[in-house]
Amino acid sequence: MKAIIGGTGIDKDQRFSSKIERIVTKYGEAFYSVSDDIVFLPRHRPSHSVPPHMINYKANVQALADLGVEEVISIYAVGSITRRLSPGRFGLVRDFIDLAYSRENTFFDGSTRDVRHTPFVEPFDRLLGARFARNAVHAGSSLALDCVYITTNGPRLETPAEIMAYRSMGADVVGMTLGTEAALLKEAGIPNAAVAYSINWAAGLDAEGVSFLEDESVEKLVSTIMAIAVRTLSV
Repeated sequence: MKAIIGGTGIDKDQRFSSKIERIVTKYGEAFYSVSDDIVFLPRHRPSHSVPPHMINYKANVQALADLGVEEVISIYAVGSITRRLSPGRFGLVRDFIDLAYSRENTFFDGSTRDVRHTPFVEPFDRLLGARFARNAVHAGSSLALDCVYITTNGPRLETPAEIMAYRSMGADVVGMTLGTEAALLKEAGIPNAAVAYSINWAAGLDAEGVSFLEDESVEKLVSTIMAIAVRTLSV
């Protein structure tokens, strides 16, 4: 079984909301649907009702493990910090910086499993990412590579001073969910390729403030990414 995790924008795809099933894990409940042998899991729940800092990431990842998922493509809407991934483009995330706080971001907290220190030299699965990249090229899409994602706590957006600090730290894009989710997927031993798509310039980098792509542009971008992700996992 393979899976796609989607959030803002991506979870508007009907495959995340049709024939929804509920699964209860030892960390709580999660929701998903299955289409063409691919699990579609909306990280914010089907109605997109849960903000980033309140998502039950452990339940979502445990649900995938309980369902026997062997590979995941996780997709994230982000703000651009550098031109490596500018608005309207998508690409693969190579690494991340996690600044989120007050979240349950590990399975190894001593309560239900032994304490372990999981290596993160390679946060994402290179082979799965390479397959996604090849399919993107075959589809005629240009994608960015080696993006660094910085995770903020949310739900508020960032200040211009914060964005300048994140740029100096080496971040290319900013979002609110990847760091927590990627860490748990890695701990669960589920190979994961992270795809980011930019819908705006981050605070202080756009003369108009924080202006987002128009809905039509986002829908077209989401459709392209989803088609590539499904093709990548349908092997």
